[in-house]
Amino acid sequence: MNSPQLQRGFFLFLLAAVTVAFVWILMPFFGAVLWGVALAILFTPLYKRLLNKFGNRRRTPAALATLALVLVIVIIPLSMIAVTLVQDVVLVTQRIRSGELNFVNYFQQIVGALPGWATNLLDRFGLGNFEAILEKLSAGAAQGSQMLAAQAVSIGQNTFDFLVSFFVMLYLLFFLLRDGADLSKTIREAVPLARPHTHYLLNKFTTVIRATVKGNVVVAAVQGTIGGLAFWALGVQGALLWGVVMAFLSLLPAVGAALIWGPVAIYFLATGAIVKGLALVFVGVFVIGLVDNLLRPILVGKDTQMPDYIVLISTIGGMALFGISGFVIGPVVAALFMAVWGLFMASNEEDGNAPRT
Repeated sequence: MNSPQLQRGFFLFLLAAVTVAFVWILMPFFGAVLWGVALAILFTPLYKRLLNKFGNRRRTPAALATLALVLVIVIIPLSMIAVTLVQDVVLVTQRIRSGELNFVNYFQQIVGALPGWATNLLDRFGLGNFEAILEKLSAGAAQGSQMLAAQAVSIGQNTFDFLVSFFVMLYLLFFLLRDGADLSKTIREAVPLARPHTHYLLNKFTTVIRATVKGNVVVAAVQGTIGGLAFWALGVQGALLWGVVMAFLSLLPAVGAALIWGPVAIYFLATGAIVKGLALVFVGVFVIGLVDNLLRPILVGKDTQMPDYIVLISTIGGMALFGISGFVIGPVVAALFMAVWGLFMASNEEDGNAPRT
């Protein structure tokens, strides 16, 4: 009954069971773990530089110094933007409820400026009943205001959970920086793969995370800043809010920021502000679009060595499944998929070329 095969099988079952249980326990802190790992990979080069200055044996001070720089460079600026953004969201919501900011009137102005052929075309598609459309837009605006209020209440109720996850991320980031090399060595030795394959997959994992976070964040920051400044210069209310929204939407390659500046440009053109509309179209197409077309392939596609369409599809799919963290998870899964299949094909070719005995 206690044969070696049975013992081996039971041990593998036990190993799989405790691994699944451990992952299940970590699921409430999935986001904290993911971003702790991502920030550790991104700032490990900085940690190594500080470690060389402090001395190779002083890993704890170097990790603490790196953690402090992460707080100053990343977390504090994002927190300041978040506070300002919340204030702008509250202000815009109040103006929508008071009627000062009325999207229905904006839509009515656009419809009133349409030429006769465009109106006839809308009638053919059953969109000529503008009163019904306006009622739907009014109901949608009301629902949107209620949703924003509900989200604000939800955020307030979940503040404790957010703070716990935030400190878990910082705690994990410190130990990943300090002990990351030892942990990586342990993983390489524990994974039941050939040593070159293990090195290749781990290097691919870290490279894709570094390139994806660095590239997408840089592109999002640049596009959001340009869009927000363009809105501010053109007198659009809530420029910071729309700039941040464009930055988040720019995580979707090719079409993200256009979902915001496009309708605003149409409104300008339809209401007679031709100069403002053309200026915004120029900035959106030739500046914001150029940033996406030039920087994203350089910062993301070049390091990941993945085609642009794979990056696009995996990013959209990842965000659809995992939310904002999906822009990291999607490309990582796609890169590992391509890497594993590449290793499989290479091993098959080696086995096919091997001499038979």
